[in-house]
Amino acid sequence: MKEKEIWLAGGCFWGTEEYLSGIQGVLETNVGYANGCTENPTYEQVCFGKTGFAEAVYVKYDQDVLSLNFLLSLFFRSIDPTAKNRQGNDVGEQYRTGIYYKDAGDLPVIRQAIDKLAESLSKPVAIEVLPLENYYPAEDYHQDYLKKNPAGYCHIPAKLFAEAKKARQWTKPDDAKLKAMLTPMQYKVTQQNATEPPFSNEYDHHFEPGIYVDVTTGQPLFLSKDKFNSGCGWPAFSKPADQKAVAEYRDTSHGMIRSEVRSAAGDAHLGHVFNDGPSAAGGLRYCINSAALRFVPRDKMAQEGYGEWLPLLQEAGGGQ
Repeated sequence: MKEKEIWLAGGCFWGTEEYLSGIQGVLETNVGYANGCTENPTYEQVCFGKTGFAEAVYVKYDQDVLSLNFLLSLFFRSIDPTAKNRQGNDVGEQYRTGIYYKDAGDLPVIRQAIDKLAESLSKPVAIEVLPLENYYPAEDYHQDYLKKNPAGYCHIPAKLFAEAKKARQWTKPDDAKLKAMLTPMQYKVTQQNATEPPFSNEYDHHFEPGIYVDVTTGQPLFLSKDKFNSGCGWPAFSKPADQKAVAEYRDTSHGMIRSEVRSAAGDAHLGHVFNDGPSAAGGLRYCINSAALRFVPRDKMAQEGYGEWLPLLQEAGGGQ
């Protein structure tokens, strides 16, 4: 685990903390006052005095799970990035948007994220980007305010909280980590485009209800309800769990013309797709190496962060 810190100002800190705390990879949050000109300010002083503070949220996150770039992309969804000293119905200098950092190495990432955001806007970006000068935690009653007061005021639309909790970053580990975490066969298949032996692999005749994820990143790839016994010797699926989770490429190796299937996030070799699948299910057969997959059983999906896929599973664990 690699812990990092960032301070984000997104208007009223009640809603911003609740939003950010739900993101996978965020380890700790608290609310407070950032980059002002007095010591130990109170909420009343920040609201009605000329302290220069912004209501902000301290975020500690695991960089191995959540990159700063992805965290900022989610943060941008929760704010109006062109509004100055205002978010929602809240107006005042304390409600300005800002990104405050201690690690100077974060600045290029922040600048790149801001520049990318600016390209999608017709108005100038109003987000303040500065080194953190000071930060004072707010009074206890402000901490986790919306958890303690679910019906409390919030300027962020409710649907965004659910989206933040579902947001996942599927990051491919470096080669050294892959070699350490994968078996020799898993590494050969996913990184060197090898094919495992037919019939004797782990998931060929496996039909338990659950989800199959990329063994390198954890990205959801296939659901058990779409698995069928093709007799080919490898796991076969009629479709991916999400078409965006896989990428297909023309493969002319071994004197054949085939469509290779790779994972979109990890670029891992998975197998090939053919046009000889069940016609009732669309006619495709995704022939996938077991070594490229990790199976998560239905009763552990929520625990491992795949709960959103549960409604898509049928009671039966796939066709045989």
